[in-house]
Amino acid sequence: MRAVRSCRLLRRLPAKHATAHFQSTGHPFIQSYEPGEDWFWNFTTSELYDSGPELAAPVSHPKDQPVPGPEGRVPANWAETLR
Repeated sequence: MRAVRSCRLLRRLPAKHATAHFQSTGHPFIQSYEPGEDWFWNFTTSELYDSGPELAAPVSHPKDQPVPGPEGRVPANWAETLR
């Protein structure tokens, strides 16, 4: 799971929500929302950064929370609903 940190939107592949968000708003950066990951991606320059500025909490989903959401609460067709 990835977050567009400027507005807390999630990037979920294959829907590529963050890409669509960048294209519609011009917000160029996303940061990983995975525990222990601190990378940033710049859509404008296609550059990957190992780290970036310290952002407000929360910086990741809880370690015990499965992706894409709470276990047992995600419908089987979750990816289809993102399109």
